[in-house]
Amino acid sequence: MSLLLVSNHRDMAPFKAAIEKIDSNIDVEIWPNVKNLNRVQFAVAWRHPKHVFSQYPNVKVISSLGAGVDHLIQDKTIPEHVKITRIITSSLADQMSDYILTACLNIIRKTEIYLEQQKTGKWKVHKTYKKDELTIGILGLGELGSKVTKRLLINGFSVAGWSRTKKMIEGAETFAEDELTDFLNRTNILVNILPLTNQTEGILDLGLFKQLKQPAFLVNAARGEHLVSEDLIYALDTGLIKHAVLDVFSEEPLPESHPFWGREKITITPHVASITDPDEAAELLVENYKRTLSGMALLYEVDREKEY
Repeated sequence: MSLLLVSNHRDMAPFKAAIEKIDSNIDVEIWPNVKNLNRVQFAVAWRHPKHVFSQYPNVKVISSLGAGVDHLIQDKTIPEHVKITRIITSSLADQMSDYILTACLNIIRKTEIYLEQQKTGKWKVHKTYKKDELTIGILGLGELGSKVTKRLLINGFSVAGWSRTKKMIEGAETFAEDELTDFLNRTNILVNILPLTNQTEGILDLGLFKQLKQPAFLVNAARGEHLVSEDLIYALDTGLIKHAVLDVFSEEPLPESHPFWGREKITITPHVASITDPDEAAELLVENYKRTLSGMALLYEVDREKEY
């Protein structure tokens, strides 16, 4: 049995080294250099080539290299009997919490305005927002969303949260699936950390933006496919959204010709909100690899019907 690492855009060598450091007996291969296709029973994938797993008839488990699994769920060539898992680690949650906290602090302190002023040597003071003037609304209260909520609360922000099923987080006002409008009506800074599913694709559209409490801001650190780009541009141009912080995009790297570039009201980061650490991920991958061999229950297995 071998463990296969697959990615179109990521150097998988550090992950191979980290896995072998934990257990040198594991046969780790990096696509496309595979000695025996039939021996692959456990795979790890990040933005894998289309249909690549149809070459491996004995694969039993495919793990995402991150918290998101949409790239695997959407691959209809992966048989239903193949189990899908994801990576959830403390550092991923910490990184995401830091990113969201930084974005929200920059919004209330109007950092983007001062960065623009610096380019032209302009000295002008702007009135900032107080933390109790704006409510941060978290779309998605799973592993990452819950920890982000708690980090914001610790830092003195007013936080609301929305999820498919109502979650209880002390200090935050939470809402269930049928309470989306109520959630949006009290949210100023909308933070999206939802998993990408058929139900959530395109959720960040003009209709949603119109329901936000003014002044309104957007932080998207989940998936680019959640956002309707044209609707955001309209919302920014009309003042419906004051500023947007975007870390994820439907096409990555974001093309130079994309209309998001060069807009003062958009802050762009290159999908860096939360990056999987090879050493930390390797511990979970090795554990699930061994559980696969033993027929044990897997850690962080995905419900393929729910798509997360």
